Amino acid sequence: MPDQIPADYLDGLNDIQRAAVTTTEGPVLVVAGPGSGKTRVLTFRIAHLIEKGAAPWEILALTFTNKAAREMKERISKVVGKRAGNIWAGTFHSLFARILRVEAKHIGYPSNFTIYDTDDTKSLIGQIIRELSLDKTVYQTNAIKNRISSAKSSLITPKLYERNEELLAQDKQANMPLVYKIYAAYVNRCKKAGAMDFDDLLFRLYELLQNHPEVAGKYRQKFKYVLVDEFQDTNTLQYAIVKKLVQYPDSPRNICVVGDDAQSIYAFRGATIQNILDFEQDFSQFDIQTFKLEQNYRSTENIVATANAVIGHNRRQIQKKIWSDKGLGEKITVLREMDDTGEGRRVADTILEQKNRHHLANEDIAILYRTNAQSRIFEEYLRRFNIAYRVYGGMSFYQRKEVKDMVAYLRLVVNPNDEEAFRRVINNPKRGIGNTSVGKMITLAGQQQITLFEASKHVALAKRTRHQADGFIHMIEQARAKVDTTDAYEIADTIAKKSGLLDLHRGDTSIEGMGRLENFQSLLDGIKSFVEEDTVIDTETLPDKTLATYLQNIALLTDFDTKNAESTDVVTLMSVHAAKGLEYKSVFVVGLEEKLFPSWMSMDTLDGMDEERRLFYVAITRAEQFLTLSYANTRYRYGKMVMNEPSRFLAEVPAEAIVSTTHSRRSQGHEYDRVQEQRARVSGVTPPVRSRGTARFAKPKVDPANFTPSPAAEIVEGVRILHLKFGEGRVTKIDGGAANRIATIHFSDLPQPEKRIMLKFAKLQILP
Repeated sequence: MPDQIPADYLDGLNDIQRAAVTTTEGPVLVVAGPGSGKTRVLTFRIAHLIEKGAAPWEILALTFTNKAAREMKERISKVVGKRAGNIWAGTFHSLFARILRVEAKHIGYPSNFTIYDTDDTKSLIGQIIRELSLDKTVYQTNAIKNRISSAKSSLITPKLYERNEELLAQDKQANMPLVYKIYAAYVNRCKKAGAMDFDDLLFRLYELLQNHPEVAGKYRQKFKYVLVDEFQDTNTLQYAIVKKLVQYPDSPRNICVVGDDAQSIYAFRGATIQNILDFEQDFSQFDIQTFKLEQNYRSTENIVATANAVIGHNRRQIQKKIWSDKGLGEKITVLREMDDTGEGRRVADTILEQKNRHHLANEDIAILYRTNAQSRIFEEYLRRFNIAYRVYGGMSFYQRKEVKDMVAYLRLVVNPNDEEAFRRVINNPKRGIGNTSVGKMITLAGQQQITLFEASKHVALAKRTRHQADGFIHMIEQARAKVDTTDAYEIADTIAKKSGLLDLHRGDTSIEGMGRLENFQSLLDGIKSFVEEDTVIDTETLPDKTLATYLQNIALLTDFDTKNAESTDVVTLMSVHAAKGLEYKSVFVVGLEEKLFPSWMSMDTLDGMDEERRLFYVAITRAEQFLTLSYANTRYRYGKMVMNEPSRFLAEVPAEAIVSTTHSRRSQGHEYDRVQEQRARVSGVTPPVRSRGTARFAKPKVDPANFTPSPAAEIVEGVRILHLKFGEGRVTKIDGGAANRIATIHFSDLPQPEKRIMLKFAKLQILP
C-alpha cells in the first residue's frame, strides 16, 4: 500500500464527483442517485482531507453496517496507506460505544458496562412482565421490545412516554395500557445492572452530549470533519447526535452527508426521510453546498427513464434527473399470469430463456419480492427447472422454523413413527410437556421397543401434563383417521388451528412476528393450491391430493437445497429491502399487485405510499440490462383465492419503455389493456383505444368473491361453465368412473383451449 497519495487520485472522477470531493469546508449535502459512484466519492473525500493535511483521527465517518465501514477503510487505505487505520470509521453503534467506554462515568455507568443483545433484552422484559403479573399472551416480549426501541429512537424517555397521550392511546388500543410501566422498570433495571442495550448506545450518548457540555465540546474539537453515509436511513436520534457533534461555535461545522431521498425505505426501523429533506434548511445559515450525482453508471437508459418516471409521482423530494449514457438497452418486460403458480412458472421459464439467449449466468440474475413469504412459489419452480438459487440474507422457505414446525406436525400425522417430528412438536407451542416428561417417554420407548408416539400414550405423567399429552395424541389420531379420505389442505388447516400454531403466530404483532405469520400462511396457501389448482389431467395419471403426496413433493424439493448448498453460481432471491446497494444484470420484480406491492399496510397514508414507491424505485435501479415486472390476476391468501388488481406502479412505467411478452397475441392485447386501464385509474388520463382485433380477446374477470361452485354431479356434457383461472368454457365430454369423473372442457379464450379436469377437485360454476 502506498505511503504517499498518488498525484492523479482525482482523475477518475467526473466534474460533479470531483467538486463533492474537494469541497471540504462547511456543510455539504451529496445527493447520490443509484449507481452514481457514491462510495467512490465518500472514499476519495476522506483521502482528499488527509492529503490536504487533516489528521486521520480528526475524521469521523459514520456508516450503518460493519461491512460498509470495512470496505470504506480498505478503499481509503489503497489511496492513503496505513494512515487509514487511524480514521474513526465505523457504525453508529460501534463508534458511539467507543466514546461511551471513555465517558460513561458522567452518566452513572461503569466504563466496562455490559451490552445487552436482543436475547438479553427480551429475557429482562419477560421477567418484568412476570413480576408485574401481566398476561404474557397480551404483553408479548417482542412487541414490548419494539415499543421501547421506537421510543428511544424518538428521544422519548420513560417520563415523557407516561405523559404522551398518543402513545398511551395506542397502547390502550393494543390492550397493553401498562407499557410505560414496563419501559420505566426496564430502564431502571438496565442502569442498576450497569448494562446498555443497542438502542442505549445512541440514547445514552445523546444524554451525555446534552447534559455535559464539556464532554460535547471535547468531541466537537476532536472531530474536525464528520461524514455520514446513507444519510436517508438515519432516525431522529442519530441525526440529533450528529447535530450535537457539529454544534456551533465549538465545531467548524465541517459536516458532509451522503444519501438519496429516493432510496429512503426503512421507516419501519425508525428511519425518517425528513432528515435528508430538511438538511439544507437546517444548515442554510452556514452556506451549505449541495452536489447532485445524477449520472448512473449501472443501468441502461430505458431502466433509468423508468425509475425517473416512477419516483416522479412522489410528493416531497429533492429534485434530480438521473441519466445514463449506456444506451437505450432492452425494453422493460411486463408479465401477466392468471395466478401465482403461473407467475412462478413463467419467471423460471424466462430465466432459462435469458440464460440461453443472452448467455447470463445464474449469479447475474435476481428475483425481488415485497415480502419474504413470496419466495415459496419461485423456489419451487426454480427447483423444478433445475436452476440453482439461494435466498439472500435468510433461509430457504422450507427451512424457516415456522414452516418446519408445521411440516413436522403433518409428517407426524402421516407417519406417527417419525421420532424427529414428534420431538419437534410435542411441546410446540408450549403445552406443559417439558424435557423431563419427554425424557420419560424416551426411556419407556427404549425399554419396550415402541415408538415415542406410542410411549406418550402409556407413560406415567403428572395429572396436568397427562391431560395435555392426551389432547395432543387425540388431535394427531383424529387427523390420521382422515389421511386417506380427506385432502391435504383440510387436514393442514385443522392442525394449524387445533395445535395452537396459528394463534401463536397471529399473537406476535412485532415486525418479525408478522413475517413469520406470512410464511406460515404461505405454506397453508401452497397446500391449498396443491389441492385445488392442479386439477388438469395431462396424462393418464390421476392427481393425488393426499397429505402423503404433498409431503413427498416437499421432501424432493428440499433435497434440491442440499445439493446446491455449496454452489456460487446461483440465482438470488431476496426482499427488495435486502437488495438495496446490490446490482444484477437481470432483475425480476414480482408480485406487482395492489395490496401486495404496494403493501396493504402502507396504503392508508400518503407517506406510506411514497415509501412503497421508493421501494419500487430501489427495485428497478438494481437492474443493469434487463428488467422484468410480473403480477398475477389471482393468488391464494389465507386459504381463499382472491382477485388482484395490477399495482398502480405498473401504470407509472412509461408506455414507450414497455414490451409485453406473453404466450399469445390474444393475451398480449389483454395485458396492454389491463396496464393502460390501471394507468388511467392512477393518472386520470383516458387510455389509448386498442383495435377491436386484440381487445375482443380480453378474458372476463372472475371475482372469487362472487364465484359460486356448482355441485360436481351437476356438471354434464353440453353445459356452459365458469372456471376461476380459465374463464368461460363448454363441457364437451365426461368420462372416468363415478369417483373420478373427468370433464373435457373447451375454453375458447385459451391458446390451448382443450382442458381435461377432474371434477371432484375442480371448482366450476354452471352458467345459464
